[in-house]
Amino acid sequence: MKLEDIKKIGVVGAGTMGNGIAQVCAMAGYQVVMRDVTMELAQKGLNTISKNLDRLVKKEKLTPEGKEEILGRIQLTEKLDDLADVDFAIEAVTENVEIKEEVFKTLDSLCRPEVILASNTSSISITKIATFTNRPDKVIGMHFMNPVPVMKLIEVIEGLQTSRETSELVVALSEKLGKVPVVIKDSPGFVSNRVLMPMINEAIFALYEGVGSPEAIDTIMKLGANHPMGPLALADLIGLDTTLYILQVMYDSFGDPKYRPCPLLVKMVDAGYLGRKAGKGFYDYTK
Repeated sequence: MKLEDIKKIGVVGAGTMGNGIAQVCAMAGYQVVMRDVTMELAQKGLNTISKNLDRLVKKEKLTPEGKEEILGRIQLTEKLDDLADVDFAIEAVTENVEIKEEVFKTLDSLCRPEVILASNTSSISITKIATFTNRPDKVIGMHFMNPVPVMKLIEVIEGLQTSRETSELVVALSEKLGKVPVVIKDSPGFVSNRVLMPMINEAIFALYEGVGSPEAIDTIMKLGANHPMGPLALADLIGLDTTLYILQVMYDSFGDPKYRPCPLLVKMVDAGYLGRKAGKGFYDYTK
């Protein structure tokens, strides 16, 4: 398959990452099928896209007609069967290996043999995900950054059996989406989270040990390291449950204590303080 053969892209998952991926695909001119487990969740994802586009209209970077054209390219569904005719598929469901296994097995049975199946996973092995299919050479990681419409990077992760042709096509597609693809090899946490998560975890340890308040820790990293967002505020944005899961994947994979999740992080997830999406994390978002 060549880049020009891709006309319709399937996105599985309409949450924070899924709707962002669907938006950039539709903005690049692709027909998009965005699927979630219920039509209500799919519609919620589309509403988020509409609000994002409204901001572009307000800034005069997009016309109202242009907004409607983009939204018109996005088809909503709750059935994976509706992705049977897509030319490229991107999975963006919950960071849970059993759920991803079910999605990839179904996509593999539905999609044409030449269709590439990509995963937006932030930590799960692409090599492992590929074993859920009969096309391991056409399985690859496309790790978008949050928020997807704004962030330029895509980590393109090659599994052990990913073919060069698959990798080259994904790089070309990423560039057409207006992103900057960086190709790396499959490894727990890839590069972004392997470097980022220990920093976030150490910030949580500093809070846990009473070294500083969340505001103090974040301000020091913003002004001292020129980070646009402090590590605790970033953890809230990512989701503390996702942060914990990624750390656990790396801790289990490497067996290295430097990836051991801070007990405070575990306790906060147990309490349901998951960050922005829950209204409370290291900061209060209810006001």
